[in-house]
Amino acid sequence: MTDAATQNDAANPSLNILAQYVKDFSFENPGAPRSLQARDKAPAINISVNVNANPLAESDFDVVLSLNAEAKEGDKVLFNAELSYGGVFRITGFPQEHMLPVLFIECPRLLFPFARQIISDATRNGGFPPLMIDPIDFAQMFAQRMAEEQVKAKVQPN
Repeated sequence: MTDAATQNDAANPSLNILAQYVKDFSFENPGAPRSLQARDKAPAINISVNVNANPLAESDFDVVLSLNAEAKEGDKVLFNAELSYGGVFRITGFPQEHMLPVLFIECPRLLFPFARQIISDATRNGGFPPLMIDPIDFAQMFAQRMAEEQVKAKVQPN
């Protein structure tokens, strides 16, 4: 790359989605059709979220958003949905210190609406009301993850 091209990239940071894909998806409705009967109260729903990122090339990254949603009534599982939804992103012109926040905040923020729709459609197609996952604060998730990494680094012997 020429110096002019490098300066141009630094002046114009860009984030582009090259591809989006379902990497892994599972929906289980183990108690059907009994699990579909009307109930007096809403089931307990536990949702977990994870984000991973891996480099593919100098400026291309694979970011995978994992969502797991489990609904239970007492100790009985009503449904369990697991989704790994990925995107290939081209990221150029960002300073190195901004790369982790871009990968772990901005990229999953762009993927989330699509993953949310897949989970919503799956629960509806499974016979339940569509599960509309609340928006996720990826910045807070990233800050928590960084704090945990710092604690691990202090605890582990050199």
